[in-house]
Amino acid sequence: MKDGGKIRDDGDGNPARRRRGRPLTAARLEKAALAYLQRFATSKANFRQVMMRRVTRSARLHGTDPEEGAEWVDALIDRYESAGLLDDKSFAEARVQTLRARGGSARAIRAKLAAKGVPAPLVERALAAAAKDGPGGGGDADLAAAMAYARRRRLGPWRAAEARAERRERDLAALARAGFGYDLARRVIDAPDTAAAEALLDET
Repeated sequence: MKDGGKIRDDGDGNPARRRRGRPLTAARLEKAALAYLQRFATSKANFRQVMMRRVTRSARLHGTDPEEGAEWVDALIDRYESAGLLDDKSFAEARVQTLRARGGSARAIRAKLAAKGVPAPLVERALAAAAKDGPGGGGDADLAAAMAYARRRRLGPWRAAEARAERRERDLAALARAGFGYDLARRVIDAPDTAAAEALLDET
């Protein structure tokens, strides 16, 4: 370990080594897999990536067979899919609901779920379902999300009145970085007050 920029001695005159762990076995991989699924909701592709990192690390440190490890991972995925522990459709629906509630734009959500390996058709269906069931009753889901984002970040009409004019361009830029188009961002940020902003949903 490093201590003040120096390598700490282990007491025997040798530098302390990072703990290498034990070689991976099918049983240890499954134990790690179940522990991961207890902590995190995940997609099939992301689960594969996480488990394969363990396979690769064991192969590098202990010389275990990476091809055999990959077969263990594939077997776990098949079994967990059959048991409902891995379900890309449910994962996509849950993530879209969560991200929309936090003010995620459709563009940002597509990018996040693509990074997790979720097939695009599942993402589009989840976005459509969230739009139907979310604020506005099937209206402009991105508008509802932009307002949620602005509310959470206290932008535009949710900002102190005396600071709105000075911060307008920054607020518009914040919505643009979050994946919302300029016209939509302007409608939210330039709303006279919060009530007027919320009323925009009734117009869609």
